[in-house]
Amino acid sequence: MHLLINIDVDDLARAEAFYRDAFGLSPARRFGDDGIEMLGAQAPIYLLRKPAGSIAAGDARRDYDRHWTPLHLDVVVDDLDAALARALAAGARAEGQVREASWGRIARLADPFGHGWCLLQFLGRGYDEIAP
Repeated sequence: MHLLINIDVDDLARAEAFYRDAFGLSPARRFGDDGIEMLGAQAPIYLLRKPAGSIAAGDARRDYDRHWTPLHLDVVVDDLDAALARALAAGARAEGQVREASWGRIARLADPFGHGWCLLQFLGRGYDEIAP
C-alpha cells in the first residue's frame, strides 16, 4: 500500500507556510492554484484548496473552524518542546497541556484550518512500554 495524505485548506499560501514552518515540510510539485505537494514526511502531504462552504461529503459543507473527526495525524518528534514551540509560532493552537505517559509525551494542537494534530515524543521503548 502507498499512502497519500490530503488536507483541505481554504488558503493555499497560508497552508504552505504553516506546514513548512510548523513541521519542516518542503513544497514540491504545484498543481496550479489548487494544490501543493509537501514532502519531508514518510508519506507525501497534499494541501488542496477547497473554499469554505463548498460541498465536502454528502450534504456537508466545508468549514475551517475547529472540528472533530475520528481521524487525526500524529507527528513523531525527537524534542517535543522544540517541535511544539515551532508549531505554535507557525500558527497552531495548543489544546491542553503536554501529557506524559509510560511510552512518552504528547501535545495536542489544531492547525489554522481546524484540523487536529498530535506531537509525540517517544521515551524508553515507546509504545513497546505498554504492549504485552
